[in-house]
Amino acid sequence: MASSSSLSPPKVPKELYFINREKVLNSLRQHLTETSRPLHGFVLLQGGEEQTRYCTDHLELFRQESYFAYLFGVREPGFYGAIDIATGKSILFAPRLPPDYAVWLGKIKPLSYFQEKYMVNMVYYTDEIVGVLQGHYKEPGKPLLFLLHGLNTDSNNFSKPAQFEGMEKFETELNTLHPILSECRVFKSDHELALIQFANDISSEAHVEERFKAIELDNPMQTQSVYISRVLPSFLSACAVLHYGHAAAPNDRAWRTMHLRKMDVLCWKLSPLHNLTFEDGDMALLDMGAEYQFYGSDITCSFPVNGKFTSDQSLIYNAVLKAHNAVINAMKPGVCWVDMHKNVDEMMAARLGAVFMPHGLGHFLGIDTHDPGGYPKVITVEPGCYFIDALLVPAMENESTSKFFNHEVIGRFKDFGGVRIESDVLVTANGSKNMTSVPREISDIEAIMAGAPWPSNKTAPSNS
Repeated sequence: MASSSSLSPPKVPKELYFINREKVLNSLRQHLTETSRPLHGFVLLQGGEEQTRYCTDHLELFRQESYFAYLFGVREPGFYGAIDIATGKSILFAPRLPPDYAVWLGKIKPLSYFQEKYMVNMVYYTDEIVGVLQGHYKEPGKPLLFLLHGLNTDSNNFSKPAQFEGMEKFETELNTLHPILSECRVFKSDHELALIQFANDISSEAHVEERFKAIELDNPMQTQSVYISRVLPSFLSACAVLHYGHAAAPNDRAWRTMHLRKMDVLCWKLSPLHNLTFEDGDMALLDMGAEYQFYGSDITCSFPVNGKFTSDQSLIYNAVLKAHNAVINAMKPGVCWVDMHKNVDEMMAARLGAVFMPHGLGHFLGIDTHDPGGYPKVITVEPGCYFIDALLVPAMENESTSKFFNHEVIGRFKDFGGVRIESDVLVTANGSKNMTSVPREISDIEAIMAGAPWPSNKTAPSNS
């Protein structure tokens, strides 16, 4: 199997972010009209800032704030962006860089460079925000700024409203923009879908190669290096034999890599985990995805590292695969996502499902791995089944839930770990399309790990 990808990344059209701005502007204007409010003021967002590592001068890897990336596509730090609600014109505000920037970090770009690159109407410096916005506001009184403020329900963190010197000269509104902008991010344009599809294609290809190489490799660090050599991870990817570790408690059977922004410069921080080795009979669970031009993928594959499923591994894997395929086949407009989680009524009342799958069935996907929004347009489907003592033991000892367990069989799976199967699915007008292309059937997985080519003649589950 080739060690480099033959896939060509799609060209990112300049109008992608113009289309996103138009979508948000039209939705905001409609909301203001329906609530009998005037169509004037500015949408104002603040982009991300570079951060140093604690008190040092070491700059951490910069990634643009996601809402700002969605509207403007700007890759550089320190920017602000505005949209004039009355005229629809877009304005970028770039940081005024000191002369010595050119000495250490390269040529200072003129404002015209950013105007052309990001297809906006005007570009000024950030120290001109007050004068520019006041000059473009044609109504009496203070100009009105619609700022981004709202809860991210995945992290329980709030988005940061724009702040700048001179804000007291403006009226600010914090409640309207966030739900509108979040909802707009749910429905992807064809340009966005092309980027997500490419991220899926390159991630799927890398998952297949990593699985093909798994038998030859000694430890998870080597397995991840195969993946990283082909793709740009869009999140802290995890290669786990049993379950995840984290910074405060690194699991001795799991490890993570940093979020990389370049494929040609790999910068590693190794821990003692690099001495770990796979053991014959282990089930590997790899949750990894690539990001391209801000848009990401999220794919999970589970497989035996020796290339052959045992009967117990097949039992659990096929049960999860059956749920995975059933959900994808049922997905279409009008189907309630919450209903897809339901189980036997009495067991649901006792929350037995959460003992074996302590996470949701999937999440939205786009510029963020866990994208915000309401009705799902592009969503991951990721059922799983895990045997975690911290969940199983209390449930099996509880009087009201113990009756649901076959204690002898559960004991057999004590050291099993778990299985998760995750694909990225587009909800279409008539059903759904699986954007992920990796081997899922046991026969295909074993064939791939024995050296067979992929894709085979089989197609991924689709209901489109």
